[in-house]
Amino acid sequence: MSRPVPRRPSAGDPYGIRPSGSPTAAALSAVGLVVVALITASFMTGKIPSVPGTGDHGGGAVARTPVPSNVVVVNPAVSVRGSIVYAKAGNLWILSGTATHQVTSSGHDAMPAWSPDGQWIYYIQTRTTNGFYPSTEGLSSYRLTYPVLMRVHPDGSGAQQIISGLFTSNGGKYTWFSWYRQPSVSPDGKTLALVSDAPDPSNQDVVLQFLNLTTQKLTMPRIPENPPLGHQDPAWRPDGGAVAFVLNGHDGATGTPVIELYNVKTGAVSALTGPGFTNPSWSPDGRYLAATKTTFYGTDVVILDAATGRVLVQVTTDGLSWAPTWSPAGNELVYLHLAGQTVDLKLVRLEGTAPAWTVKEQPNLTENSGLDGSSRASWYIPPDQLPTPAPTATPSPTPVASGPAVSPSPS
Repeated sequence: MSRPVPRRPSAGDPYGIRPSGSPTAAALSAVGLVVVALITASFMTGKIPSVPGTGDHGGGAVARTPVPSNVVVVNPAVSVRGSIVYAKAGNLWILSGTATHQVTSSGHDAMPAWSPDGQWIYYIQTRTTNGFYPSTEGLSSYRLTYPVLMRVHPDGSGAQQIISGLFTSNGGKYTWFSWYRQPSVSPDGKTLALVSDAPDPSNQDVVLQFLNLTTQKLTMPRIPENPPLGHQDPAWRPDGGAVAFVLNGHDGATGTPVIELYNVKTGAVSALTGPGFTNPSWSPDGRYLAATKTTFYGTDVVILDAATGRVLVQVTTDGLSWAPTWSPAGNELVYLHLAGQTVDLKLVRLEGTAPAWTVKEQPNLTENSGLDGSSRASWYIPPDQLPTPAPTATPSPTPVASGPAVSPSPS
């Protein structure tokens, strides 16, 4: 029996970031890929490529998954300062220096994010169970896939479940779930920004929320959205004073995503960019944002002024690059890149003085490795490896709109 949809049809979202209309709105035919985990982002931005991951089910100690899952070809010509975590075939991997190692083995892990102290990696794991929910045919049984927010140490030990999207209602008679996607850890390590439709997915879109890691309490700021498209791509500013996120929208069949800023202290919200920008990633000093810009030709990486939203640097021009991550050292960017039907990590160095950088392309970090195109990499560098003095965050101007404030610290 097909899975019933117990909420309004426009809110049904198999990957939790709210597309609308037909999946064909994902204009990835230009690169010949099947859209799975990034179906919403591709709808909203037009051409972001994605390669779905598969893998085996693991348990206990970290096991090495079968070939080709364990084939991550690291380019020996490039040495990474610190550690970059990324996803391949539903498992998490870390690249440090010129070596790589596998962290998880469930085959269902994605969206990794470092804690600020480098002790944990937060991520989303999908699981399956049997459930019941009312439909037009009565009480229907189905196979349910739901998300679980997890964390694990970089060596693969100590995996912990933080919160599950699975819930029951009507005295345990019905089973359903809420989405948890794209965790981003606050600089003090106490709060996650993520996107979710909890606590009531039947009446709530997937929007920006804050999870207190001590109380496990979710707080939903009142931020404008374009129902049922919601928000995506939350990213904490390095000083903890603001969160950049994407307000999804569309003009007919064309996505119109906009990067916005939420002031954590005042609750103020303002648009930073015009349509066509996603995947914000802050520079360590908080003055700039790397982002994905969509054009008629595809997706490219750019650097924005965090105060004005103006494009300062065009990092790539190939139309096949997306999801940048800024190095904590401030002088490099890593991003996902498509070659044929293979997703790999690429690195560029920013030389000179900001914002008049010269972009120097480096050899690929991975080669022919088929990474998960829907999971942005996350980068951690220990304090003793950062430049002296380390980059400091400079707050952006306070947005003009207002709303309820959200404290980043436990109550």
